[in-house]
Amino acid sequence: MKAIVQDGYGSADVLQLREIDKPVIADDRVLLRVRAASVNALDWHTVHGALLIRLITKLLRQPTFPVRGVDVAGDVEAVGKNVTRLRPGDEVFGIARGTFAEYATGMEDRLLTKPPQLSFGQAATIGVAGATALQGLRDKGQLKPGQRVLIYGAGGGVGTFAVQIAKALGAHVTAVTGTRNVDVIRSLGPDEVVDYTQDDVTRRPQRYDVILDIAATRSLADLRRVLTPNGRLVLAGAPKSSWFAVFAHLLFALVLSRFDRRVVFYVAAVSHDDLIFLKELVVAEKLSPVIDRQYALSEVPEAVRYLGSGQARAKVVINVA
Repeated sequence: MKAIVQDGYGSADVLQLREIDKPVIADDRVLLRVRAASVNALDWHTVHGALLIRLITKLLRQPTFPVRGVDVAGDVEAVGKNVTRLRPGDEVFGIARGTFAEYATGMEDRLLTKPPQLSFGQAATIGVAGATALQGLRDKGQLKPGQRVLIYGAGGGVGTFAVQIAKALGAHVTAVTGTRNVDVIRSLGPDEVVDYTQDDVTRRPQRYDVILDIAATRSLADLRRVLTPNGRLVLAGAPKSSWFAVFAHLLFALVLSRFDRRVVFYVAAVSHDDLIFLKELVVAEKLSPVIDRQYALSEVPEAVRYLGSGQARAKVVINVA
């Protein structure tokens, strides 16, 4: 099969289209014919991670897997003998391993049947970004109906999901984004859209019950200043610059969260229940994935570069078949 294989670290140039063996499924896994995948910040960070990624992998004693990609939508090609819910021919979405390829394998509990109203490309955007937004708002932020939420960095993949999920949870939503994203974000139905190039929301008198920081471009002191006394600052993003900057940001966020109960640092882990919740929002027409650009499998390096540029207005999709 054709797959995008990572050979080294440093830039998207290490991603190469190659012919490799089709994966063999274990008894508890599903073999997918990938129709679409999407690019996440994780893919960019893994490509640029070099020594830090290798160190983390060794510390966690995790085997390296050279094919990138996690989000997926496609057709079930075959199932292991312990798989009971899915069967060959089902159209599914969720997360799997090595989805920048013609075939990938995934766990049954990380895959759901695709809502018929979504294309494969739309469905492939939901997994990581949707779960990150949902967990940040509902679980870490403990967002309640009627509360005020500030979504800083609403223009990216996680942000476009967060705006819609926050509205579905009954919140008053203020979305902060750049000029080129304003129209896209406004179409998602927030109560207010703030262009950060024209207005500094942290200088306003308004206070927020929950702040979801996806952009990681503002100081935590600035964001904490506009929290209510019992509000929560939820940190979901990391800077797309050097790995030193990423590591420094994450370390500071982790330490601060230990001393300030209002600051919450987390890394999302996609669950079966979260995928069901997100699917139900789609079916209820409260959530509609937004796609900025679409690329062919051979164009994955360019797609990763584009995501890392910070210019993506929503999700970046890889069309495989």
